[in-house]
Parts: sequence; structure tokens; C-alpha cells
Amino acid sequence: MYKPFSITPADKPGETKNRHSTIFNQKWPLAPVSSESLIVAASLFFSVFSNQAFWSALLSDRSWSVAGNWLFGGATFVIITAIHCALLALVINRWTAKPLLVVLFIANAMAAYYMRHYTVFFDAGMVRNILHTDVKEARELLSFNLIIQILVYGVVPGAFVMGIQFKQRSLRRAALVRAGFLVGSAILIVVCVALVFQDMAATMRNQKELRYLITPGNYLTSLARVLTADTNQARAARLPLGTDAALAASWDKRSKPALLIVVVGETARAANWGLNGYVRQTTPRLAASDVINYPHVSSCGTNTEVSLPCMFSPFGRKNYDEKKIRGHESLLHVLEHSGIKTLWRDNQSGCKGVCDGLEQQQLENSRHATLCDGERCLDEILLDNLEAELTRTKGNLVVVLHQLGNHGPAYYRRYPAAFRRFTPTCETADFGKCSQQEIVNSYDNALLYTDHFLDQAIQRLKAQRTHDAAMIYVSDHGESLGENGFYLHGLPYAMAQKEQTQVPMVMWLSDSFASSFGLDMDCLRKRASLPISHDYLFHSVLGLLQVKTQVYDKSYDLYASCRAG
Repeated sequence: MYKPFSITPADKPGETKNRHSTIFNQKWPLAPVSSESLIVAASLFFSVFSNQAFWSALLSDRSWSVAGNWLFGGATFVIITAIHCALLALVINRWTAKPLLVVLFIANAMAAYYMRHYTVFFDAGMVRNILHTDVKEARELLSFNLIIQILVYGVVPGAFVMGIQFKQRSLRRAALVRAGFLVGSAILIVVCVALVFQDMAATMRNQKELRYLITPGNYLTSLARVLTADTNQARAARLPLGTDAALAASWDKRSKPALLIVVVGETARAANWGLNGYVRQTTPRLAASDVINYPHVSSCGTNTEVSLPCMFSPFGRKNYDEKKIRGHESLLHVLEHSGIKTLWRDNQSGCKGVCDGLEQQQLENSRHATLCDGERCLDEILLDNLEAELTRTKGNLVVVLHQLGNHGPAYYRRYPAAFRRFTPTCETADFGKCSQQEIVNSYDNALLYTDHFLDQAIQRLKAQRTHDAAMIYVSDHGESLGENGFYLHGLPYAMAQKEQTQVPMVMWLSDSFASSFGLDMDCLRKRASLPISHDYLFHSVLGLLQVKTQVYDKSYDLYASCRAG
């Protein structure tokens, strides 16, 4: 039985050290508990405090005046709790309980915060995004409210668990109790599912994405999938792609090498793109330039980890196969096979495998007096010393510029003060402290800076005289800015809003490039209004540069019907 210590005048001076040792070894004034009791308590805690987003999405449209909805809600609560009981019972015992539960409490507190504040769904794509988030991105996501959430729902219950004492059992009895516990959990699940089977089956069929809100099951199962896939991929070399690639015979008639700049935008959505008819002119410089705008472009994914490898792959969204996309070489490798030099310049978190084995320059940590602040660099760093690369390479060159763009939630840090034109702005990454209009204003200011950045790229291409030059800009995915309560990006594609899947795209061609490659500009402009997707990028670049290979598909070449010959 627990017996509290006491300090009495009878304590002897020589016993002080032992008494202090006793003080620091005190446990919570509770009777020892079984690990099964702790599992049930933890699972109940998860169901109540870690799954607010799930319960809100599941029950928001149901009337509580209907008795059947009470049965459905209660049965679902028992099912979720029993599932977590069963899963925890497989890994928790009196030796593993404390460290595992402390980690889960803290992870759950963070997950619940982002699900509630930004409507994040923890599918495999989102978990992969998290695993590949760099320190700078993670730091921007920290906020005072998040720290409070972690303390209340992570540290406090974790500290309670650390003070618990466990009942001592023989190995045989512990095994029998655990087996009975698992069987009991399974029976509860089966009984409750049977009670509401028809309603639950319809809900899971129509709202499959709800499973990505059940915490901690959502991020744990997604983490297992990602680690398994990435481990298998790491063991296997990328399969070659387009090794037969070669420049067409028409290249022999050209007097200058070609230069193509491909700008991969970040988190720019078509809805706020000035050239697409947005109520605000967020692209004034491009509007004054001779660019071709593509107003109806769909992304391959809703996050960079999915979209970036996909848009540089021949497989695309139409035949989406993540294993094939990540397991094969990319468009850049095909261009290298043809003899065209490629260079990846990055102001973000890398090329996600697209440029593996090829030349790349990571510029986000550059030192520049006006473009970098010691933590982040503005996107114009991607244009710094670009002319030197032309001199160094001399021949045909494709340069990919990977923007930081409108990466959220710290939109206010994506542009210099001169572009703070739409006010008031949201000057924090904690959206809970800003109005929706302030968030939109900051986002639109970041688009204004992208417009400036693209204009600067075009001006540099115009100024150089050594290459026939062209530029293609397309964003990797869009962004939600509060529509229907959704913020940021990364929703499962099947339920993603158009704000996350519709992206801007523009193209600029120098007169010499268009003439040299036999392109009819009027034809290109007329066809620009047709709906397209990221699937077109791979084949259009090959067609644009007249690279012959068996992996090229003419039906996905935007320029094929506007090319002479």
C-alpha cells in the first residue's frame, strides 16, 4: 500500500541523503494498475480529446432529435476506442507503456491541433510531407497556441503516465489477461459494427477520407505505409527512362543553342491569379508582357511530395502509380539522355527525386545582402548569377527554378515590404489570430511577388543574346484560404477543393525560339483556353525541344498541333 513520507523532528542528520532519495522516488498516490487499464484509459482519452475533427466531420450533418443518430454516435465511439485498445495492446506492456504513450500523447496533441485549425488529413501523402519538412518550415508552423495544446494534451497526461506503478503478474497470467483483452476488444467492435452496420457502411463508402481523421490510427498507419514504400524504393535503383532520347534532325539547322527555364511554382492557386480574371490584378507585370496564359490547369496532387515527381513523369495523374513514378527516372533524365544539359536550382526543400544524380543547386541557405535574412531567401535568389550558368554551359540548357512561392502558412514572409499592397495583412503563421481577409491579403501579396519574379526572369532571358530562350511557369498545387473551413493544402485528392487542384500556368517564348522551333504563336494562344493538367508537362517539354523518344506521347503535347512540319 502507498504510504506518504513525512519529515519528523526525529530524523537524524546522517539520514538526510537517504530521505532526499526517497522524496525523488515517490510515485503518484494511486494503487498499482494493470497495463490493460492504462490502455483503456489512454484509448478513451484519444477518443475524446484527440478526435474532435473526426467527430465534427462524422456527426455535423446529423440531427440529435433522431434516436438512431445517438446509437450511431455511441457505437462509433465504442468502435474507435476498442480499435485503439486492440492496437495498443499489441505493443504496450509495463516496460514499453510509458515511453510509447508519452510520444503518442504529444504526437496526438500536435495532430489534433493541425486537423482542427487547418483541416489537415493525415493520409500517406501528408505524412510524407511531414517527414520531408525541413527545420525552417517546421519552425514557421510553431505557435503559442500549439505549444499550449502540447502542454495540456501531451505533457500533462504524459507526466501522469510516468508516475504510474504497474501491477506485477507472472508471464503466464499476463499472457492470458492480454489475450482475453484482445478478444474482448474484438467482440466489442463486432457487436457495435453489427448494431449500426448499414449506416456505417454507407458513411465509410461515401466519406472514405474520414479514416484519415481518426487519431492516432491515421498517422500511424500512414507512417507505416510511407516507411515501407520509401525503404523499398531506397533499396532499388531508379529504372531508366527514355534512354533512346535524341535530338530531332531539325536541330542541325539552328545557329543558337536553346535555353528553357521551367519555373515550378509553390502553392499558387488559379482562383487568385490575375491573368485568370481574379477580382484583383495580382499579375500586373505578366499582364503587360507577351505571355500565353493557361487558365484551366489541374494539378497532379495537392502537395509537393505528390505533384512534383508526378508532373515530371510520363505516368502522370491519368495512370497514377506512385511506385512507378518514384521508381523511374524523370523528364530531366530523358533530356540528359538526349544531350541537353539540365540544372535544378532550389529555394525550398529539394527536388523530391526528380533531379537525383543530376546537377542541382540548393540556394535557400545563400548569403545575400538584400534577398536573404539568415533564415529564408526571397525567390529572386534563383535568378542570382543565372547568366554565369549560361556562360559555363554554353550549349543547350534546361534550368528548373523551384520557388518558395506562396508556401504557407507564413505568407507574409514570402515577399519584401514593397509588395505589401493589399492590407491589412496576417503577420503570423497562426491563422487563428487573423481574419480570413487578412490571410487572403497576405497570400495575394505573395502572388504579386511571384508576378515580379517571373517578369524578372523574362527580362533576363530577353537581355541575353547567346540562346534561343523560353520560359514555362506552372504551380505544383493550389491552396485553401478558408473556403468551407479548409486552409493550406494536402487534402486527399478525391475530396480536394478546386482551390487546391486548379493551378496557374504561363509560357513566354522569345521570337527567335518560336521561329527556330517553327511554332505558330496565334495557334498557341487559341489553344491555351483548353483544359489541361500536369500530365501535359512531360510530353510538351519533349515536343517543344523536339526530343525524339518512345516515351513521348504526342496527344499530351500542347504544342504539337501548332508546330510547322
